[in-house]
Amino acid sequence: MFPIVLPQLALTFPNLDPILFQIGPIAIRWYSLSYIVGIVLGWLYAKSIVRNNRLWGRQSPITDVDMDDFMLWATIGTVLGGRFGYVFFYDFAGFMADPVSIFQIWQGGMSFHGGFLGVTIAMILFARARKTPVWSLFDVIATVVPIGLGLGRVANFINGELWGRVSDAPWAMAFPTGGPQPRHPSQLYEAALEGALLLAVLFIAVYGFKALHRPRLATGIFVGGYGIARTIVEFFREPDAHLGYLFGDWFTMGMLLSMPMVLIGLALILSARKVEYLAPETDHA
Repeated sequence: MFPIVLPQLALTFPNLDPILFQIGPIAIRWYSLSYIVGIVLGWLYAKSIVRNNRLWGRQSPITDVDMDDFMLWATIGTVLGGRFGYVFFYDFAGFMADPVSIFQIWQGGMSFHGGFLGVTIAMILFARARKTPVWSLFDVIATVVPIGLGLGRVANFINGELWGRVSDAPWAMAFPTGGPQPRHPSQLYEAALEGALLLAVLFIAVYGFKALHRPRLATGIFVGGYGIARTIVEFFREPDAHLGYLFGDWFTMGMLLSMPMVLIGLALILSARKVEYLAPETDHA
């Protein structure tokens, strides 16, 4: 049962314009900006990682040029995977009714789990094309992805979308599209857990505990950590209206997609083994 909360007790939602600025028909939205800034900052962070041989305990098996070239692959994988994932995981009925809607990205609807699969496929194809150790590439990208996740959730908050369940928490607020009842600002919970906290944990693992010496470790921390964070937040986040709860009044599609990630992450962490080298220095351009 949801708590009954008087609307007047809710915090005021900072009603920010989803459009940052507009020049004629061209509008720059916070959500689009979060993707762009997240990708650029992630790219710069990734380049600093591959340049630092001390983090690897050997010559880095990935070069600056690899990171420059992979940026395009990552962007395509994120956008296509995120959109296709949302349509097939969360709005398949809408897609069947209007197949053209899959291309209408400007109307919103991106799935992390779909974007995750899209980037994973892009990394595998790129690593094979460049003959780069795929787990090393996975580890670098996993370390920087929380930047984009955190920014994306902040953009969700600014847009007043993906709000949480009705709550009597003192920081609950009424969202413009969420009715008069105060709700958890679950977007900010996700920004904190999936973004800031996961970024900090991976930073400590890579810089403090030399996680890159053990291929699959950073990837496992990210995959498992995201699964745990997302599952926790799902207890506070309102499920998509057209899906509702899959079981009882608590189990959601987000949980269904995230729980296997915890098991996969744990398996990757346990199977990570220290190696002396992945690519001899003399063979590394």
